[in-house]
Amino acid sequence: MPSANASLRRAARSLGALDWVRAGVLALGLVFVATGLLPAETARSSVGRIAPLLLFLFSVIVLAELTKEAGVFDAIAQRMARAGRGNYAALFLMCVAFASVITVFLNLDTTAVLLTPVMLALAARARIAALPLAMTTVWLANTASLLLPVSNLTNLLAADRVALETPAFAARMWFPQVAVLAVTMALLWVFFWRRGMRGAESYDLPEVAPVRDKVLFSATGIACLLFIGAILAGVHTGVQLGVAAAVAAVLAVAAFAVRDRSALRPALIPWQLMVFVTGLFLVVPTLERYGLDEVMRSLVGGDDGVAGALRAGFAGAGLSNVLNNLPAYVAGESAVPVSNRDQLLSLLIGTNVGPVITPWGSLATLLWFEWCRRWDVRVPMRKFVLTGTVLAVLGCAATVGALLATG
Repeated sequence: MPSANASLRRAARSLGALDWVRAGVLALGLVFVATGLLPAETARSSVGRIAPLLLFLFSVIVLAELTKEAGVFDAIAQRMARAGRGNYAALFLMCVAFASVITVFLNLDTTAVLLTPVMLALAARARIAALPLAMTTVWLANTASLLLPVSNLTNLLAADRVALETPAFAARMWFPQVAVLAVTMALLWVFFWRRGMRGAESYDLPEVAPVRDKVLFSATGIACLLFIGAILAGVHTGVQLGVAAAVAAVLAVAAFAVRDRSALRPALIPWQLMVFVTGLFLVVPTLERYGLDEVMRSLVGGDDGVAGALRAGFAGAGLSNVLNNLPAYVAGESAVPVSNRDQLLSLLIGTNVGPVITPWGSLATLLWFEWCRRWDVRVPMRKFVLTGTVLAVLGCAATVGALLATG
């Protein structure tokens, strides 16, 4: 028993501040259920709604973590830096493209979890300022998440109401996605990448490290391609995406089980995210029962025209930065009339593009801050909030406008 207690104490000491916050959110949700503030039936319904999302989240993080362990992301980042030949403008365009592709196909949390350390390592190897690369990652993790249902958990939550399969969803959202990427790129360059901000004229070319295990490199790369292929083939519901991600993750795990079992450690399991998401979907329904619904209805309104779309977009963005984008979407969805398709998509835009002002606006932003802390990258909070506010306002306005223009 003493050894078990000692193990528990060591585990508790290993938890960071964010881990305690996530556990606290789940504990609060369980208290709401135990005290009857949230009826058990409502709790079961809410958790049942996110069960496929949890399968997807679990699987895609494991897949991406093993892909990183195999060196796929590092190889791409190193070759990307060398392809830029020391030119910051070229590196900027390639970083934007890389972060956008990862977000679109492997979801924004994957970008935050895995691309952030790759970019920070790249900054160290190429001897360039870390903040421009870090901000590129966190901004695009949020703003590049509109194109496919898989790109953001809010898109999966919206799947039933939006009722668009993957090709139709992409056809509806491609122009809004292009619009917000243009705004994001312009602001990234002005605030972080231009000569006066980055502090150097050119950067050093990093050495390309050899692939440690070509079998693992190929196997995980193929697993990712199979998952992307499933998305392109029209997989769109939370259940189907979860199964597709699980199959790809199993392939990656099987490869590591044969070649390098030491990589299959408990740390692969994204328990922090799963605990936090589950807790949110117990806490938010409780808040909805005690006034949040009415607040969102007054903010969103019932107009499906330009005014209603803008109200929904900015209400979703604002609430995302107060609470988090997942509960913000759920609360907003209940306030949007069923027939108001453009208003619902505008709400989705706000909850995807807007959570760039506060550290807790999205799970991706929370994860990104944790990585910056581990790598000792100083993020000036005043600049983070002010530049994020500019991006949220201009990004939401441009994206909702693009949505309405192609309606």
